[in-house]
Amino acid sequence: MRKLFLITAVAIFFITNSFAQGEFRMGAKAGLNLASIGGDYDGIGGLDSRVSFHIGGLIEVPITDKISVQPEILYSSQGSKGNYGFLFDEVNDFKIKLDYLNIPILGKYHIIEGLSGELGPVIGVLVKAESDTNDGDSVDLKDLYKSVDIGVGIGATYRLPMGFFGSLRYNKGVTDINDDPDFNYKNQNNVFQVSAGYTF
Repeated sequence: MRKLFLITAVAIFFITNSFAQGEFRMGAKAGLNLASIGGDYDGIGGLDSRVSFHIGGLIEVPITDKISVQPEILYSSQGSKGNYGFLFDEVNDFKIKLDYLNIPILGKYHIIEGLSGELGPVIGVLVKAESDTNDGDSVDLKDLYKSVDIGVGIGATYRLPMGFFGSLRYNKGVTDINDDPDFNYKNQNNVFQVSAGYTF
């Protein structure tokens, strides 16, 4: 995990000091997640989307008039809800809570004044993994999930002249999040995000 943060920090430093052609923008954002777990196995009753949140900060580094790079650091609560019959006997309703420290590094293309499209990798470090059952119990699941998740983010942002912005983004997981040697299926994080924020 230390290597991951070191590589990310070096990449951001290199971008900001070697390629920047204009003013930086710094800011903060927060919003809603509609998170789910997709893949080969979706539980006995199926896995449904879970509504949660994300919050964090960002910088935007201009490369040209039309292109910029936007690294972010976000605390993102993800996971799913549904039914895992093999984990909980006679329990139908539960939530899998997978909390990540996500580091999106997005390339942005400014389509028109205020509107931009964005695409890039999203690296996630697992902070917490647990399940809340319908009887109020909480089960630690961190040993069942990998500590690093990699996905691809695609979305769009509209920024007002005074600095407020809104954005929509879809993060599609590309790596298997399962880390249980007895579990042969592959699953990925999928997250749709609606955000609001401010840059200056």
